[in-house]
Amino acid sequence: MTRFVHLTDLHVTDPERDDPQRLSDTSAMLAQAVAEIGRMDPAPDFVAIPGDLTNHGDIESYQSVQAALAPLSMPVVMSLGNHDTRESFRAVFDPDARRDATPAFHDRVLAGLHVIALDSSVPRRVGGAIGAEQFALLDAALAAHPDLPKLILCHHPPAMPQDAGLAWESLTPEDSAILAAHLAGRNVIAILSGHVHCNRVLHWHGIPVVIATGLHNTVDLLEPADMVMQEGAGLAIAQVLPDALDIRFVPLAPRGAVLGRIGADRLREFA
Repeated sequence: MTRFVHLTDLHVTDPERDDPQRLSDTSAMLAQAVAEIGRMDPAPDFVAIPGDLTNHGDIESYQSVQAALAPLSMPVVMSLGNHDTRESFRAVFDPDARRDATPAFHDRVLAGLHVIALDSSVPRRVGGAIGAEQFALLDAALAAHPDLPKLILCHHPPAMPQDAGLAWESLTPEDSAILAAHLAGRNVIAILSGHVHCNRVLHWHGIPVVIATGLHNTVDLLEPADMVMQEGAGLAIAQVLPDALDIRFVPLAPRGAVLGRIGADRLREFA
């Protein structure tokens, strides 16, 4: 069994920067998330963070993210979102790489999964795209480790027909269709996304698309017109079982009042 944490939309800002676009204390939320992950028993095999690591894509904010994640004892795999910048990300997390604006695509094997991180960020645009260059890289990666299940990180979820007209929410419809074709029959167990600041699971061309709220805010899904951003943060714990994918969403803030407790001994009696 493989166990991992899906944590997204950190939106960390350099503490020295005045940031009116930061709606909550994301640095404190990231510290809390890291502490909670560190207490998990059993520990997750890795942490997946699909994008919006920072709020403004500056080097100092990435340095803050790096320092906050340092206490984690397990690997962390990241992809980039619309609030990120490739050059600054590379300067901090991959200083030996060429510092340019090419997509930050990468893949690695973790705990029996082939994890592939797509960079769906598009400079100066809220919506996402992948493009021909990354599709070529994706094809090469998908051909590797054919015996292993694939887990895809992509900050922007694929476009869904019911979301037509909301181009900022997702990948372009064209890239979504191409992505579906590339992933067909490739044993993809899930796509991990963020961006829309809500917990959501889609069944897209036979692939679960798992979106987590993240650490910045959550969106009021009952508001019919405006986008209302509320206090709320969370992560997801995933377990890959022989015949199932188990996703559990965990709220981090606000923490609900404890209404009761059933001890471990009593729970064993129920069994």
